[in-house]
Amino acid sequence: MIAQTSFADDRDKVVGTWKLVSYEIEVQATGQKRPVMGEKPTGYANFTPEGRVFFVLTGEARKAAKTDQERAELLNTLVAYSGTYTVEGDKWSTNVDVAWNPEWVATKQVRNFTLDGERLMVLTPWRVMPNWADKGMTRSIVTFERSK
Repeated sequence: MIAQTSFADDRDKVVGTWKLVSYEIEVQATGQKRPVMGEKPTGYANFTPEGRVFFVLTGEARKAAKTDQERAELLNTLVAYSGTYTVEGDKWSTNVDVAWNPEWVATKQVRNFTLDGERLMVLTPWRVMPNWADKGMTRSIVTFERSK
């Protein structure tokens, strides 16, 4: 009898805490890549063995807001969501149940990833990201390193 790899085994690849290293977007219309969260963004992703993932990613050099406008602008340098996840091969899917952007709640977010040693490189599908909708269709290229 041949053993079949289960989704739980695939999940083991990403289980743990990952520190954000870089976050850039690629603009589909131009091919231009930009570090939209700055050169040194901060944040973490945590994939639990039980199948829940948490993301809190923030842009570089965020400052405390003093006005309503400044508070609103801080949303452009934040990505935060959680949900249950599954991993199959080089893709994970998150069923989002809480998010910084209400449009993501009750959606499935699918990401392709590659592992290179202690680095997790993530590529989103092409979409209009709420944080920089003015750029049109973009995809995010996000790199994490395993937190020690």
